[in-house]
Amino acid sequence: MKQGVVKNERRKARGAYETKNDRREIRVDVEELLTRMMVCRDHTGLQFKILTDVTAVDYPERGQRFDVVYNRLSVRYGRRLLVKVRVDELQSVPSRTGRYKSANWMERERWDMFGVGVEGHPDLRRILTDYGFEGHPMRKDFPLTGYTEVRYDEAAKRVVSEPVELTQEFRAYEYGNPWSKAY
Repeated sequence: MKQGVVKNERRKARGAYETKNDRREIRVDVEELLTRMMVCRDHTGLQFKILTDVTAVDYPERGQRFDVVYNRLSVRYGRRLLVKVRVDELQSVPSRTGRYKSANWMERERWDMFGVGVEGHPDLRRILTDYGFEGHPMRKDFPLTGYTEVRYDEAAKRVVSEPVELTQEFRAYEYGNPWSKAY
């Protein structure tokens, strides 16, 4: 990377930092993600060389629904940095597995749980849910009961997967006060 580009990126990054609870946060666009992550890693005043976590946060009411969050650590300076990228359901983020081997499983987990795509990932497949699983369970619009129920069937002597059936019998409620005589 040329020295002029690094200086320009450093100038841009200086104003974009926000400190919350002794932790720095920076919000970047998808197109700038790789460049900004390299500057945060390689600049002598930053040294955020360790990628400790990759996750997402779901905000279904927004147009760009997801905040993809990269948690970085600078061992040299004892600081943490959150790099946040806003994406929508159809947008993907570039993979960081080329630089950080730990990003492999974390990006797979983020895709499996939230459905945020990863561009250029070497092995993007489900990691926490079954291969036949439909949907992404950490999305806020995913039903709490899920779509299928997995149980062991004693008669068939095997595990079966069935659609969730929520049955509830009719209940007659009496809304009067039980302590009054008029009730």
